[in-house]
Amino acid sequence: MSYFIILFLLLIIASLGTAGFFMLRRPTEDGQKKSAQSRNMARALTFRIGLSVTLFLCILIAWQLGYIHPTGVPLR
Repeated sequence: MSYFIILFLLLIIASLGTAGFFMLRRPTEDGQKKSAQSRNMARALTFRIGLSVTLFLCILIAWQLGYIHPTGVPLR
């Protein structure tokens, strides 16, 4: 399960880096390219949100099924 979580976190970081790349690219003279650039950035951020929600739901389901157990500080 830990490899699954690490893989998802790496994919989330990669998607965030891709969105940052599209955001920081130098705008071109052509207006079509700029709108495509914004579309690519929005798509990368949407993909990141989808990955984050999927990871959260998978962790929640794994906890409910007993595959993972919380190991926090016990309450008094």
